Amino acid sequence: MIYNKLKKCGKDVRINELALITRPELIEMGSHIAIDAWTYISTNLIMGNYIHIAPSVTILGGANALLKMGNFTNIGSGGRIVCATDDFEQGLISPVIPVEHRTIINKPIIFKDYATLGVNCTVLPGVTLGEGCIVGANSVVTKDTQPWMVYAGSPAKPIKPRKKERIIKSSQILMKNI
Repeated sequence: MIYNKLKKCGKDVRINELALITRPELIEMGSHIAIDAWTYISTNLIMGNYIHIAPSVTILGGANALLKMGNFTNIGSGGRIVCATDDFEQGLISPVIPVEHRTIINKPIIFKDYATLGVNCTVLPGVTLGEGCIVGANSVVTKDTQPWMVYAGSPAKPIKPRKKERIIKSSQILMKNI
C-alpha cells in the first residue's frame, strides 16, 4: 500500500488506487486529503491540511521539482502543474535526452493557503498562487497571483476580488480538529 511509502502522512488521507505517485518517498501529506483517480505525480510534494486533488490532474517535473500546497487548497479536474520543463528557446527537448544537452527550467510552484484552481488549468514553473486566489476554468497561470483575487484567461488575469471573512472563520474552526 502506498500510504506506508510516503515520507509523511497525516490522518484521513485518501488516495485513489488509480492515482500514480512515482516517488512516494518524496511526498509529505497533512490531514484530510483526497487524491482522485488518474492523478499523476512525479515531483516532490508538500501538502498542508484539507486539500483535494481532483481526477486527471498531472503534477510534472521529476525528482528535483517541487509543488507546495498550503492548507485548504485544491486542484480542479484536468489540472496541469508544471514544476520543471525544458526551455524551448535553447537545448534539445525531451526527458529522454541526457541533461547536458538540455536547458531545464525548474522552479517550485507554491499554493498559499486557500488557493484553488478550477478545471483544466495549467500552472507554469515558479508561480506562487497568492493566499485565497481562485483561478477559473481553462486558465493558464504564468505569473504570481495576488491574494484574494479571482483570475481567468490565458494568460490568467485578475477579474475581481474574493471575500475572505467567512473562509477564514470556517478554516479556523476546522483547524482546531487537526
